[in-house]
Amino acid sequence: MSTSRRGHGQEPPAAISAVGLRKSYGDKLVLDGIDLHIPTGTVFSLLGPNGAGKTTVVKILSTLITADAGDLHVGGHDLAVDPQAVRAAIGVTGQFSAVDNLITGEENMLLMADLHHLSRREGRRTAADLLERFDLTDAAKKPAATYSGGMKRRLDIAMTLVGDPRIIFLDEPTTGLDPRSRHTMWGIVRDLVAGGVTVFLTTQYLDEADELADRIAVLSDGRIAAEGSAEELKRIVPGGHARLRFTDPAAYRSAAVALGEVTADDEALSLQIPNDGSQRALRSLLDRLDSAGVEAAGLTVHTPDLDDVFFALTGGAKVPHQPKKAVR
Repeated sequence: MSTSRRGHGQEPPAAISAVGLRKSYGDKLVLDGIDLHIPTGTVFSLLGPNGAGKTTVVKILSTLITADAGDLHVGGHDLAVDPQAVRAAIGVTGQFSAVDNLITGEENMLLMADLHHLSRREGRRTAADLLERFDLTDAAKKPAATYSGGMKRRLDIAMTLVGDPRIIFLDEPTTGLDPRSRHTMWGIVRDLVAGGVTVFLTTQYLDEADELADRIAVLSDGRIAAEGSAEELKRIVPGGHARLRFTDPAAYRSAAVALGEVTADDEALSLQIPNDGSQRALRSLLDRLDSAGVEAAGLTVHTPDLDDVFFALTGGAKVPHQPKKAVR
């Protein structure tokens, strides 16, 4: 989990706040009164189906487009009054890389240093430090076109950090990356937050939000459908169950009779039983099997996860009864 998780104590000041954020495109209402409060030095993740408005929120809060309404503050600055101060406080990395493939990694970094008006000496020092930090020193002199997807994404974030932003927007930063590169990116996010940076993360990977975010909001139909920690969100969705697998058809049938309310899969010889996964509930289930003189070949437990939360809040199918979820 994120190393930025905080214990008891004073609530840190808000790095990002939004009250009544609204945005329409023509007759289409995209954001219908969004409220956000994101404390400094935390990871906030915004989830939602494609087209839900996640990228629109990022574009508004990073000053790329304007809101129709809302009281919006980023880094202590009012977006409507001083957008330039907001731009100076933030960094933005989108799902589509800003890296120039025709020049080297080092040249990309030095270009960003020039854009931030760093002196030649300071720019070279900053570029070298960030290339080393992101394990790109060996590839610094090579054209970015030769980089892997993970290397380009690391370079993209390194470029974002040239201006030392204290608030970073990561819009689906690991889309298309292999699992190893995704985990590398997770480590980078944790390091940033450990250094006091605030991260606003949108992602299509629910495990990513579960792993990194201090707080998560689910966006659906232009509104925040729910917000809380990953554990808080999981508790609002029912659907915990145990799955028993059998190799003996007779044992399978006897167990189905003994256990009563089950979801049976005759082809797989498996039974799905409502169960919250606690030690007491599992012991009770096994005791009932023992009393019936039945032994299962295998037992797996599923408790609600962010997939369940996502589908429940965004109008998807009832996940708890999907076989794939039962065998996790």
